[in-house]
Amino acid sequence: MALLDPAKSFDADAFAQLAIELHDAPGVDETLETAVRFALQAENCTHAGVVLAVRGGRAEIGAVTDPVVGTLYRIEIETGQGPTLAALSGDTIVVPDVATDHRWPGWQSAAADAGIGSALHVSMRAGDRTTGVLSLYNTQSKAFTVDDEAIAHILARHASIAVATARHEVAMAQAVDARKLVGQAMGILMERFDMDADQAFAVLRRYSQDTNTKLRDVAHQLVETRKLPH
Repeated sequence: MALLDPAKSFDADAFAQLAIELHDAPGVDETLETAVRFALQAENCTHAGVVLAVRGGRAEIGAVTDPVVGTLYRIEIETGQGPTLAALSGDTIVVPDVATDHRWPGWQSAAADAGIGSALHVSMRAGDRTTGVLSLYNTQSKAFTVDDEAIAHILARHASIAVATARHEVAMAQAVDARKLVGQAMGILMERFDMDADQAFAVLRRYSQDTNTKLRDVAHQLVETRKLPH
């Protein structure tokens, strides 16, 4: 990666502040909103957005600074083609001039109609896995320099770490909630049918397997309705 020109580089203190704000964001959505807002300040872009990679190799819109970005993302997701999806492979995708770049005709037409002149898409990585893409757009062609690309990589790195942390915290909270639900459901079975803990858990697990339903959902239904799934 090219070194930043000191005369053009964004203030390191600003990146330190970004790291603090990303860390303090209460969830994944808030983390992404912080990242795209910062992109508007740190980068030579008029719009910004983030797409996340989710299970099954699908792309999911995470955050946008303008409805135009959401529209372009949806076109890519629906058609299965576009620079953002290409960047999910781990490559950095630069579109210097939308008007003359014909790699993705459907996306190009929509972007040009929306007044987009150039775009930069940088993958967000956690370890060896691509977790999403940071997208930067400008209404002018050839708007992004080597320095812009370098800053985008730094921003994407900060964002990817913060998103991974936020996702882990959400997963941990869900796991705690699931354990509480299963415990409550086991208590109901133990009281109603004079079971011990092992027997109650075995019943919940059997219903989960027989109905192809997550154990947490079986427990939730029992707690809410006092009845097991049919």
